[in-house]
This record gives sequence, C-alpha cells and structure tokens, in this order.
Amino acid sequence: MAGRFDPRSRTATRGGPARVPPVPGGAPAQPPPPRGPAPTASGGVRRWSPGDGPGGPVPVDLGLTLGPLRRGPGDPTFRTTPDGAFWRASRTPEGPATLRLAASGAEIHAEAWGPGAAWFLDRMPDLIGAGDDPAAFVPRHRLVLASHRRSPGLRLTRTGLVLETLVPTVLEQKVTSDEAYRSWRRLVCRYGEPAPGPGPPELRVPPAARAWALIPSWDWHRAGVDARRSAVVVRAARVAGRLEEAARMPLAEAAARLETVPGIGPWTSAETLQRSNGAADAVTTGDLHLPGIVGYALAGDRDADDAAMLELLAPYAGQRHRAVRLILLAGRTPPRRAPRMPRGDIGRW
Repeated sequence: MAGRFDPRSRTATRGGPARVPPVPGGAPAQPPPPRGPAPTASGGVRRWSPGDGPGGPVPVDLGLTLGPLRRGPGDPTFRTTPDGAFWRASRTPEGPATLRLAASGAEIHAEAWGPGAAWFLDRMPDLIGAGDDPAAFVPRHRLVLASHRRSPGLRLTRTGLVLETLVPTVLEQKVTSDEAYRSWRRLVCRYGEPAPGPGPPELRVPPAARAWALIPSWDWHRAGVDARRSAVVVRAARVAGRLEEAARMPLAEAAARLETVPGIGPWTSAETLQRSNGAADAVTTGDLHLPGIVGYALAGDRDADDAAMLELLAPYAGQRHRAVRLILLAGRTPPRRAPRMPRGDIGRW
C-alpha cells in the first residue's frame, strides 16, 4: 500500500500549476497535440474554484489528490504532460471519456472529450475533492500535524466508478505493486480502447465489464494474473451493475455490498471505496506493511498489527483514511530487517 502513496510524487505536482497554460482563448497559444489520431471536438469545458466547496479557499494539489488513481508510472489510463496537465481516461455510464485537468492559481480548468464527456465534467468537482471537507480533520500527533501543514492542497478524490477502481485493486492482492501495475497495464492495453480526444497517444480507456468477464484464461496468465485473482475480477464484472450502486451508499453498506463477491474482503473494499466514494474513514486492514508503518510513525512500534493500528488511529475516527494518507506522505517508515519481497511474473512460466 505504501508504494501507491509515494511521497516523491509531491515534487512533480508542486511545479505543475506554474507551468500550466491558460485555457483555450487566453493569450498564449496551446501547445500542439501529441502525435497520434486526429483530435476530436471537445465535449465541453468547466472551471471550478476550491472556494465553492466546503473546504474553503484552499488550493487543490492535483498531484496529491489524484495520485491514488494512478496505478504506477506506466498506467495507460492516467498521464501527466510537460505543460502540467493531468489526463485521465475512464469508462463512464454514458461511454468512454477523456478528462484533462490543469490548475491556474486556485482555479481548476477541465476539458473533456468522448460520449461520456458531459458525465465526466458534471462530476469533475468530486474527482478533485469538492465533496471532501479537509477542515473536519484535526491532527493529534506531531508528525501528522507537520505532514498536514506541508500538504494544504490534499483532498480525497471521489470517482463515482466502482468497477474501474475495484479491478486494479484486486490485481494488487498479495503481490508486489510492480507486478500488479504490470498486469493492469498489459490488460488495459490489450482489452481497452484508445481514449477519445487529443490526449497523449498511449492513453486508453479501461475495458467494459463484459470485456473483463470474457478475457480468456491464457491472457490472464500472460498478464501475470493467477487464477484466483482473475476469478474475482470475472465474478465482480458479472455483477458490475449492483456493485456500481455502492458508489452512492454509506461506507458500511458499500463495503458490505462489495464483500458479497467471493474474494473481496475488507482490504479490497477499503482500498476501492477510498477512491470510488472518497471515504475519509475507510482505513485499510489486512495490509502487510501498513500497520507497521502507522505504528512506527505514531508510537515507534514497527511490529504493530491491525488492532494496534486501529487503536492508534482511534483519535481520528471519521477521518482515519486521511490520517493514514498524511502518515504515508510524511515518509517515516521503519528500516528494513529483511530483503524485499521477490518479484515474479507468472506470464513468463
């Protein structure tokens, strides 16, 4: 889990907003689109200011806020470009769509393309944390306070798309992050489709639920996904409509809905709902490293288990996921006592 909130991602985002050009129609011309298919007409443009949300006029750090949606540096559904923009391709209920987000001061500019562009733009504020309330968080530890002060633009994203978040989370079960990222990249590139609009040419829309359910066993194997994880994805894809309803449920009900699918437990449901629902209190249990990281950061206990971690996070009830994000961003992790987990690729067998 720790690798997915790498504190080093902060460096790229701080400089991003300063390099973002004005929206179309401003003084400087937009840079030419990357080589690839001819650009399509924009589905619309929207601007949003953090002052319109419950958190007050605190600027949004797009890198920190959207970072959990990126599944490794080669994620074909997520790209950043030299102009400081963030590109995301999704399969919305209305069809494929591409969203470009860029910050100009405290204002966020969004432009979308594809059949799902209107859906994407309508929910863009939630994606960048409009429904989140950072003011509800009160630091209770010195380390958390310091991290909180260094991350004023951190908000919790809410995609509103459950299956799209669930599938890469299932791929991360009991393997290294690098293995899971590689599997996600291979499957999306093979079974997804080119993203609409003038974005980076390698940007792709994830497969539809039916496409996930019809991937043959040998292609799961070639992508490095074992039979147990692929079966979980297939089962989830077959009931995707029911799972998508969880995006509008309270946290406990949403977790219960996801966990009715065999192979989805508390770890997977929490990791999914943190992103799809913006669940500020969805703390991840059952993780190999997280209890030790939290225990070491807050109490010097590198051997903490889930029970000890939950006890340490008790003062943050209602905001435990945000507290964990800030702890991970602080970068204080226990020194290693053993070699790293070996990496594997069953697709080579």
